[in-house]
Amino acid sequence: MARTVFCAKLQKELPGLDEAPWPGDLGKRIYDNVSAAAWKMWEDRMKMILNEYRLMPWQKEAQALVAKQMEEFFFNQNDALPPEYKPKA
Repeated sequence: MARTVFCAKLQKELPGLDEAPWPGDLGKRIYDNVSAAAWKMWEDRMKMILNEYRLMPWQKEAQALVAKQMEEFFFNQNDALPPEYKPKA
């Protein structure tokens, strides 16, 4: 039987992740409070952030920005898109 969590992002009980998706305390917090469905939403957002800011994921500065954006996406109400982002028509 799949593990369920009350998802902080989607505000309902859903299947959780199989393992912590990020190192450290943030990864544990996500594992404990974020559903697999919300994590999939984040993966799409993360790709957009990496592209918009032209980040290289292996750089420490990029990882810090991604972690900050991840925290805002899952746990804060002020989850804003990058200011220069233009959705595809």
